[in-house]
Amino acid sequence: MADEPTERELSTAVRERAERKEQLARLFSRHVPHNEALGMRMIGMTEREVVFELPYDAKLVGNPDTGTLHGGAITALLDATSGIAVFAALTELVPIATLDLRIDYLKPAEPGKAVRCSATCYKLTHNVAFSRAVAYQDDPANVIAHSVGTFMLSTKPGKP
Repeated sequence: MADEPTERELSTAVRERAERKEQLARLFSRHVPHNEALGMRMIGMTEREVVFELPYDAKLVGNPDTGTLHGGAITALLDATSGIAVFAALTELVPIATLDLRIDYLKPAEPGKAVRCSATCYKLTHNVAFSRAVAYQDDPANVIAHSVGTFMLSTKPGKP
């Protein structure tokens, strides 16, 4: 009979798995052309939560009179962060696709400041993952927008 793994070996394996997932998530987030064009970057990741940042950029301004970011940039941030949260929650990496993303915009972002997004995958089924996310600037309790999303799991990859 094979020896049971020690607690230290299990802990090391869990840590290594988490590090691999984080590396894959960072690679994925950098290789989505839209995310890259917007300047999004991953700030942190746990088993089910991911934090991204969208730096302020004048090219993303939706209203030149106020300097506030366009809602489409905030939507892209919420979607990307939610998708990576789903990847973080998966035990096996499979392709995903956004099925639905419902967003409530609560207030405009302050001009000149980066926007952060924290997303959590709170439920996985065989075919669908469910997420929640908030976009904010300085304080996660001072929300700019929040979303709930559903993602299809095991989608077929597109042709190159």
